[in-house]
Amino acid sequence: MTPYSYDESDARIRPARSTRPRSKDRPAHADAIFALVTTVDRGRTTCITDDAVIVTAMKARELGPKSVVVGDRVKLVGDVSGSDGSLARIVSVEPRRNSLSRTVDDAAQVERTIVANIDQLVIVAAVTNPEPRRGLIDRFLVCAFHESITPILLMTKTDLAPLPDFVEEYRKLGVTILTSSSKADSQEASLSIIKEVLTGKTSVLVGHSGVGKSTLINALVPHAGRITGIVNTVTGRGRHTSSSAIALPLSSELKSHDGWIIDTPGIRAFGLAHLDSNRIIAAFADIAEITQGCLPHCTHYEPSCRLNEWVAPAGVIDQERMTRVTSLRSLLELKDKNPTLSE
Repeated sequence: MTPYSYDESDARIRPARSTRPRSKDRPAHADAIFALVTTVDRGRTTCITDDAVIVTAMKARELGPKSVVVGDRVKLVGDVSGSDGSLARIVSVEPRRNSLSRTVDDAAQVERTIVANIDQLVIVAAVTNPEPRRGLIDRFLVCAFHESITPILLMTKTDLAPLPDFVEEYRKLGVTILTSSSKADSQEASLSIIKEVLTGKTSVLVGHSGVGKSTLINALVPHAGRITGIVNTVTGRGRHTSSSAIALPLSSELKSHDGWIIDTPGIRAFGLAHLDSNRIIAAFADIAEITQGCLPHCTHYEPSCRLNEWVAPAGVIDQERMTRVTSLRSLLELKDKNPTLSE
């Protein structure tokens, strides 16, 4: 048998990668429709389209596992009829104007986004049972100021105890203070005020378990049917009744522009290591202007800070300025010296 003789015709030259045509073009998804994400649970996302159709969807693989949160505006393709057994696909997420995120581990290395595109952050705290924890309230305020979200402090169970003195400190920072009582004669009036503040806005409720978030939502949104829990008499902490964030329309009509309220699970850990102190200061226009004259790397709570001169012009302390600066410094010091919290 004569051995085969190889020549130049047997050699195959592979063309350079840059000259080879793509094997598959990415689809343009020109027929995609917009929708609002209302809940994310175990790989399935519930969305409401601009035509008020409730659709179940899954994320496109290229978006990644943590790419979609409640409050996101997304684009859907596939079966968007909303019928039983239908499944659409989320192919893109619109840019977020803000988000509520927290650092979740002790080393402050893992950041988790909870919700996005928020108008108001409603910090719910009880005057008693469980006792209000200022550390967590302060951390929520830091995040609100950092993301340019309007902060609101809602104190519940005011029929059981008087408002704490520290509430006035938050009022000096420009935080809106609301109250809620469980007494029938005053509950209707307080709910009316709260609903007026929430109408037309996307508001997220945050706070410890047991402070009354789900109870409040059931009162504001009768069709919500949120499960309520009790406070442990030994630990003074509430039991988690909400397992994931969910957006609910303030009106039963999904096409209504009455606004959205987002319920979140009770939070006991809220880290701030991912935030920038300068953006927090920028939320206070008058104070931010004064800090422009500080030395580089000033922490703004040290003796050489220019704010010390601002709060005491001509050696006389301006009490209102002092209150605002003291409150702001407590937030900055909390963020810089204790970036993680677990209560």
